Amino acid sequence: MSLHVHDLPSPNQDDRLPGVPIDMLILHYTGMQTARDAIDRLRDPAARVSSHYVVDEDGAILRLVPEERRAFHAGVSYWRGNTELNGRSIGIEIVNPGHEWGYRDFPALQMAAVCDLCLEIIERHPIPPWNVVAHSDVAPDRKDDPGEKFDWRGLAQNGVGLWPEEVEAPVEAHSASALLAEIGYRTDLELGVVLRAFQRHWRPENVDGRLDAGTVARLAGLRRQVRSLLDPARS
Repeated sequence: MSLHVHDLPSPNQDDRLPGVPIDMLILHYTGMQTARDAIDRLRDPAARVSSHYVVDEDGAILRLVPEERRAFHAGVSYWRGNTELNGRSIGIEIVNPGHEWGYRDFPALQMAAVCDLCLEIIERHPIPPWNVVAHSDVAPDRKDDPGEKFDWRGLAQNGVGLWPEEVEAPVEAHSASALLAEIGYRTDLELGVVLRAFQRHWRPENVDGRLDAGTVARLAGLRRQVRSLLDPARS
């Protein structure tokens, strides 16, 4: 059964470039004091920001931009060798005040709606699980969202994105950078900045930007998972 989605168009959209696949799903939090504030901003022509969807805390879903159009949500971003990610992604804003305004848990109804929406989007577009990412993954030096309280593990258990098993690996800065690069991160930033982004997504119990054994184990596990999906013989 299709989700009930209410259309509330944003003027902040334009044509996608021809020949570029929609192969990424980028999740955000709104990071504003109220849902109304966030929606108003995403529909303000002067702001020049938008997303395809907004999911409220009660599970209500708004569509601001049709999926076949480009929304303005990722900004300066990078993932797996690609930049200009707005052109190849669908963006979902999830209502939460964020770290600046009293970051709080994401309600179960909201997470269920996010999961169902993601599953429907993935059915419509060739989005591989390693391309279901956080805003903080693609812009680790600028963004923290949707943050460490977001239930990435639960999404992965329901078929949205990845959640790695831990694999023992040496704790060395150069090997961590190689693992991060293979997963998809840009590595021309300070290592701690990129590690914090990784931890917010895949090791939320310890977001400190430090290269400890647990973080490396998750890094190695995720790298193995991505490799096994891309090339089962290589894993």
